[in-house]
Amino acid sequence: MALEIERKFLLKNDGWRAAVTSSRRLSQGYLTTLTEGAKASVRVRMGGDRAYLNIKSMTLGVTRDEFEYSIPNEDAEHMLTHLCSGAVIEKIRHHVHFAGLLWEIDEFLGANEGLVVAEVELESEDQVFEKPEWVGGEVTDDRSYYNVSLVRHPFTQWR
Repeated sequence: MALEIERKFLLKNDGWRAAVTSSRRLSQGYLTTLTEGAKASVRVRMGGDRAYLNIKSMTLGVTRDEFEYSIPNEDAEHMLTHLCSGAVIEKIRHHVHFAGLLWEIDEFLGANEGLVVAEVELESEDQVFEKPEWVGGEVTDDRSYYNVSLVRHPFTQWR
């Protein structure tokens, strides 16, 4: 079984920008109806010349089931345009390497513009790791920062 062990943080400042090693624009949409009580989300994601179908458990917390499969770009484009429930999330994902870990920083666009979140994948839930100075408060257990929630309630509507 594929498990994702990931922690999610807000950022204190833009200090991370100087350390970016790569960036790519991502589009992702959800193929399942996003209802309370759902056990998993099914999404399609495109970025650059790659596309994926992703199934992720809807549990809250650091560790979640996750399965990801490559699909043809043409299929992903069709799904994003014709099959997604709700809005398509647009973001730029930046990669920053710090203290032996890859930090993925998502800078959201469109209806979620202004939201910037850093994620780091770990080997275990209790893994000790060093946080960069630009990392702020942890939001791993706050469902509102999950992409599936941002489709229903975009960041620009939080105020």
